Amino acid sequence: MQLRYSFRLYPNGPQRSALARAFGCARVVYNDALRARETARSAGLPFVTSAELSKQITTAKKTEERAWLAEVSAVVLQQSLRDLDTAYRNFFDSLKGKRPRMGTPRFKSRKDNRHTVRFTANARWKITPGGDLSLPKIGDVRVKWSRTLPSVPSTVTVVKDAAGRYFASFIVETGTDEALPKVTPVVGIDLGLTHFVILSDGTKIDNPRFLRRAEKRLKKAQRDLSRKAKGSNNRAKARIKVARAHARTADARREFHHQLSTKIIRENQAVAVEDLAIKGLARTRLAKSVHDAGWSTFVAMLEYKSARYGRQFHRIDRFEPTSQVCSACGVKDGPKPLHIREWTCGACGTVHDRDINSAVNVATAAGLAVSACGARVRPGLVPAQREETGTHRDGQTTVAGIPAR
Repeated sequence: MQLRYSFRLYPNGPQRSALARAFGCARVVYNDALRARETARSAGLPFVTSAELSKQITTAKKTEERAWLAEVSAVVLQQSLRDLDTAYRNFFDSLKGKRPRMGTPRFKSRKDNRHTVRFTANARWKITPGGDLSLPKIGDVRVKWSRTLPSVPSTVTVVKDAAGRYFASFIVETGTDEALPKVTPVVGIDLGLTHFVILSDGTKIDNPRFLRRAEKRLKKAQRDLSRKAKGSNNRAKARIKVARAHARTADARREFHHQLSTKIIRENQAVAVEDLAIKGLARTRLAKSVHDAGWSTFVAMLEYKSARYGRQFHRIDRFEPTSQVCSACGVKDGPKPLHIREWTCGACGTVHDRDINSAVNVATAAGLAVSACGARVRPGLVPAQREETGTHRDGQTTVAGIPAR
């Protein structure tokens, strides 16, 4: 499988200027190509192919207006055309229903918060014996290597983020020799906001709430930014301070996700997680907390690490009634308000922690919860009888299948 490895870059002054030139040229080529295709579409002309656009770049280099395009690597300009092709392909695929809906390609701005240029093997970039990254028409850029690349990378993308930091992102192929030794435990995962992760073995991991903890510092930085005159150098400096504060929060969250996902994958042979409707939850009053938790990123890490290390990964349908079913006897006790954190099954009398019960049901729905003899813990959902009731912690008693009011 292909993985992306990112490392921090520390370009000097002339190299930062050269990278800014490369970012600008790549943006201009992208916008010129997009404009050419939009003009052809408006005039009812055939779609402009990449080959024709490539010829236009060569011609533009010979003109006085675009002569500065020759100051950067030709591969950077060609890859900018590939990016436009990818944007169009994704748009057309979304129209065909092959991927989620997305808009048409848009023009790039020099004020965008993120800038990238990509170098392929044709650009003859290399990693020097001294550990620097040698880029054509830019020079040898210092890299902070935090780990060893598992194989020779095919491409490198240089990224400048909103905080003014530079990164080198390598795409490498990983082999099958990274599979971890097989272990016995399997686990179901319930995601939450008070506890970030609840495992079917009863383990609860608190939600760090990185954004909430950084809000005071972020508010001060954003308040300082709002007081600076637009277009001034002080405003540009204040904007970078805000971006760096957000970057620290995002970095801390990502590190937490990586450490926790790696721990879960190493300790369990199979992992099951519920496919939550995160976009829907992000439109509720819990939006800030949902975004702060970063469930999507965490689940994506579990999925790719499972494939990388030879583990099983299961995604359970979001309509599976994991919080309504008794994990001990399989009786469906009906929906429960969010404030009900503990409840008693009216059929078997088992007292359940809501989150742990959901995690066990997630594992069972994936076929992971097995007894010592290898059989399923419960054969399936058992409809509750009308006379069976569930008793909740707050003293309310409801008929099974009817939510408490």
